[in-house]
Amino acid sequence: MKRTVLIVHPGALGDILLAVPAIRNLRGRFPQHEIVLIASAAVSQLLSDCGLIDDWMPLEGQACLGLFSETLSISMELHSRLTRCDLAVVWTEDKGGALRSLFQDLGVAQVQIRSPFSPELLARHQCDRFLETLGETAGDSSPAERVQAPPHLLERGKAYLETLKISRDQPLVLVHPGSGSVHKRLEPRRVALLIERLQQSGMYPLVLEGPADQDAVGHALQFMSKPPLVLRNLDLSQLAGVLAQVTFYIGHDSGVTHLSALFGVPTIALFGPTDPQRWAPHGSHVTILRGAPCICESWETVKRCAEKPCLKVPIEEIQMASGRWTGG
Repeated sequence: MKRTVLIVHPGALGDILLAVPAIRNLRGRFPQHEIVLIASAAVSQLLSDCGLIDDWMPLEGQACLGLFSETLSISMELHSRLTRCDLAVVWTEDKGGALRSLFQDLGVAQVQIRSPFSPELLARHQCDRFLETLGETAGDSSPAERVQAPPHLLERGKAYLETLKISRDQPLVLVHPGSGSVHKRLEPRRVALLIERLQQSGMYPLVLEGPADQDAVGHALQFMSKPPLVLRNLDLSQLAGVLAQVTFYIGHDSGVTHLSALFGVPTIALFGPTDPQRWAPHGSHVTILRGAPCICESWETVKRCAEKPCLKVPIEEIQMASGRWTGG
């Protein structure tokens, strides 16, 4: 059996996608090894479908549950992976060094454990911070390449839109009103106005509602006289296929925005209190828009800020950015 490189990433969707350049770096350094990821099942499956990793184990599954327990117990399946592992990369804190000791006791030749949020890291952008945990710098790595969605995901997205009988005579625009925090979203009235302007411009906006987006979507739709079609209950691989069908995407600082950019979809990313130079997706196909510069000193200050001028992105600016992809 092949020797393995094991990657452990307990982050959410956006955090894991920001690590893709580092994952590619590991694949390039260990071409004869099997790259195995321990992370959330949905994003792990997607990265496997796209050929970025060879195999995966769900972080939330029974086989890995003990990895972060007080007893640090491991399953037979995980034990088998570790006994043929030449490098374990763990992107989280390891207080007391318990994880490092566990992996070393099982014979892992090299163990690199470091949180990408460590204050000791020097890089500014989060992608570069993941690379820095591997001993790389931004200058050592070529710009991140876009990911090509495999044919079966493209077909899933196309078939899904066909079942909804969506007209392809107009440019399709996917709008995602949600994000991981209410403090990173445009106010609902502004989202509603944006969607109405897109409709008036001859586009066909679709609204994406993820598992935690019900409030964001519902509040925006209540301000609209002609609500658009809402896409619900899409799994991550299906969403990747849908993104490949749209003319462009509009969203906040969120995992879905990073997914759109990673797949090369023309992306308009709306930022507010979070720093685009730290968190924004890269690429000439990505347009970053923001209101007034955020002057909040901390996230607690952001939460107390009622006006949030940093999120008052002019609708006209978003329309102008969309014209880049529609010829308008």
